[in-house]
Amino acid sequence: MDYKIASLRKLEDDGVNIDRLPFSIRILLENALRNHDGFAITDEHLDTLKNWNASGTDKEIPFKPSRVLMQDFTGVPSVVDIASLRSEVIRKGGDGTKINPMIPVDLVIDHSVQVDFFGTNYSEGRNVEREYERNSERYKLLKWGQKGMDNFTVVPPGMGICHQVNLEYLAQGVIQRDGWAFPDSLVGLDSHTPMVNGIGVLGWGVGGIEAEAAMLGQPVYFSCPQVVGLKLTGEIPEGCTATDMVLTITRLLRDLGVVGKFVEVFGDGLDHLTVTDRATISNMSPEFGCTVTYFPIDEQTLEYMKKTNRSPEQIDLVKKYCEDNLLWRTGNENIEYSKIAELDLGSLRPTVSGPKRPQDKIYAEELATKFQELLKEEFARHYIPVEDRQENRWLAEGGSQTQFTENEEHEAPDVSVENEKKLRSVKIKYKNAEYHLSDGNIVIAAITSCTNTSNPAVMVGAGLVARKAIERGLRTKSWVKTSLAPGSKVVTTYLDRSGLSEDLDALRFHTVGYGCTSCIGNSGPLPKHIADAVDENELVVASVLSGNRNFEARVHPQVKMNFLMSPMLVVAYALVGRVDIDLINDPLGYDPNGLPVYLKDIWPSQEEINQTIKECMKVEDFKQVYDVIFDGEEQWKNLSTAEGNQYIWEDNSTYIKEVPFFKGLSETPENPEDIKDARVLLLLGDSVTTDHISPAGAFSENSAAGKYLKSKGVALKDFNSYGSRRGNHEVMMRGTFANVRIKNKITRKEGGYSTYFPSNETMTVYDAAMKYAEDNTPLIVIAGKEYGSGSSRDWAAKGTNLLGIKVVLAESFERIHRSNLMQMGVLPLEFMNGESSESLGIKGDEKFSFTGISKDFYPGKIIKVLAGKENGEKVEFEAKSRLDSGIEVAYFTNGGILQYILRQFLKESK
Repeated sequence: MDYKIASLRKLEDDGVNIDRLPFSIRILLENALRNHDGFAITDEHLDTLKNWNASGTDKEIPFKPSRVLMQDFTGVPSVVDIASLRSEVIRKGGDGTKINPMIPVDLVIDHSVQVDFFGTNYSEGRNVEREYERNSERYKLLKWGQKGMDNFTVVPPGMGICHQVNLEYLAQGVIQRDGWAFPDSLVGLDSHTPMVNGIGVLGWGVGGIEAEAAMLGQPVYFSCPQVVGLKLTGEIPEGCTATDMVLTITRLLRDLGVVGKFVEVFGDGLDHLTVTDRATISNMSPEFGCTVTYFPIDEQTLEYMKKTNRSPEQIDLVKKYCEDNLLWRTGNENIEYSKIAELDLGSLRPTVSGPKRPQDKIYAEELATKFQELLKEEFARHYIPVEDRQENRWLAEGGSQTQFTENEEHEAPDVSVENEKKLRSVKIKYKNAEYHLSDGNIVIAAITSCTNTSNPAVMVGAGLVARKAIERGLRTKSWVKTSLAPGSKVVTTYLDRSGLSEDLDALRFHTVGYGCTSCIGNSGPLPKHIADAVDENELVVASVLSGNRNFEARVHPQVKMNFLMSPMLVVAYALVGRVDIDLINDPLGYDPNGLPVYLKDIWPSQEEINQTIKECMKVEDFKQVYDVIFDGEEQWKNLSTAEGNQYIWEDNSTYIKEVPFFKGLSETPENPEDIKDARVLLLLGDSVTTDHISPAGAFSENSAAGKYLKSKGVALKDFNSYGSRRGNHEVMMRGTFANVRIKNKITRKEGGYSTYFPSNETMTVYDAAMKYAEDNTPLIVIAGKEYGSGSSRDWAAKGTNLLGIKVVLAESFERIHRSNLMQMGVLPLEFMNGESSESLGIKGDEKFSFTGISKDFYPGKIIKVLAGKENGEKVEFEAKSRLDSGIEVAYFTNGGILQYILRQFLKESK
């Protein structure tokens, strides 16, 4: 093999102690060494990495990834941004065709398929038809990008989930390019990009704006991270799964505190974890709060590469390069970590997480008790055992509802206050089915998300659970909306070969499509009679899913409790149809002869799972699927798109519009000014997620976005979702802070509402922002801890910008959202240690002024804040700027990172 390398071994020979460095830091050091140019990447950057400080440092380091991974929800606005940049360059007399990705970009269309049809063999086909009906405009844009831009490929709809495709196909371990060999690395437009860490590829999720900058040649800058070592020992015990492991790790690392840090896994437990087990852990890095969860390359990595049809030459390259350049794990390393967390895998027990956060770990046998506590604490309802549920019931006939009582002699009164405090149970009669739907019943059971669908052990396990349940005479409950959404067509191939597809189908877990579905909020509507019963009686119903996110209103707006678990447990809970059960010790049901059936009766052994995998998974399956990965189905092939290097914007489009950020951009930026008499648009608490700020799911016709679409002649059935409309800023700015569960403390109304203080009117956040814009009033958002946690959603920052919000003042930020805000020209400020809106007595009706922005703005500058109350009282305090580096200050003062890049391009073009 003839190639050049940036040699870490040579640095070791020169006296740098490479052996003490975590593998992830070694990769960052190689990256800086190879790309060192004395300007963007300097000697100081190299010294910071050579002398990595385990205790942490504020010094910034650069990272130039080898490639970029996108999905369509976040990828569409990125393509719109690139097309908009081209349009502005052309308007200014430049050559727009020179605006291209400078490194390879792969976009996988996986976030748009919705579960409209389920439980039948035609579900997938019908869902694909609806997907193209809803999204053809977006797909035409992406197909144009594939033709009109260099270094840009698109994986069409129906082929798989981006992270599973990345793991099974795109990731190479080591790349050869331009005569060099170097570690494969990437940034991705999805927070679960670290899944690829499981195969030894360093990558993490960034905002769309930051990824676009990387595409256009800018390094990603961030503070040199601490690296937490996660020591795994022992083996996963019989009866437990990789999902139980990752939900346990989520709680462990959240409690330890790893936000903004790297996590690197070591210990003899790695010897017993397959790459797909490792990837299950790495996938949930954003749920831990860390940037990456890295698994060094070792023999398990090579074994997975062989099984997934990587070429012998590629596998040889990976092993030789990693051994030569000190990136090969032997298990005998003596690495220095910032902290160490330990987990004995033998201590695992069947686990679920919920109902609102992935870190809220619950042992499966304790879920019934936990549900009773939640029902009382959050909904002021007292639990009633199933056999005693006789009160407060309703009858639904074909979707229409009337009250009834056990005693038919008189009309039932309206639900009393006393009854409101009890568990609610509704009797439903629909067509030929009759049953009770109660608080705690499961209305969605989804095998979904790359977190688990990439792991054959739990997918085959789910199929075997289904098979054994059928053999014992059990069936899923009729009120449960069941679905299976594999992360790649390889999964379908091995499930078909093993016959397990038939077993899953028999329990109505039919394949509904290849995409994120319920995990991203594309659960589709509940059946109307179920939806009506839930709404009219305010039932607290649940979902169970094998995903990674269960934030409020994410999975489905009508479902208030959402529990994460393995695909195997999803099947088991669907058989029961409710969460108020001790799944481990209580019967799941009774067979036709009245005998109880327990979970242990239908749970396959690990030996049975492994043997089935050995028989049904073939290397040629990966070749067959991925040889045609970019071709797409007939719908894609037949999709017409515009030709040419400049995208033609259609004025009447409600999906794709040129963004306003670059139009008429001056070639030199104006100095930022201090902010005077700003108003609070939202006063928020802790753990506000990007789903709260910029929801991805469906929206009503009465929302600001719904009213906009109706004004453009769009029928309600064609609204689609916020996620699918991310190419249209008019929809997205109206959807910003429009989550139906967001709680703005300056108004009593839950959801996307605010108070316009000059008249003390309650109105939508969008309407209030527009009225303030008419008054030329700057706006701010005040929040608590972990502001912006969750998905790497650039529209959470873009929408914030377009609403006129100049400052977000929070107790702390999640990493990606802070970066996104800065890159959109919104100033992120943090309260000083120990201070908060509560401690300072801030109510949200004050006028705020910020000084220290207009002069000598530097990283981490302390900004003076004055809050003036209506009665003349003043609250003065300080806040820290979270512009963490000189380049971030430059991005901010340019109004954003893309504005900075555009100005640089225009300057260099002259």
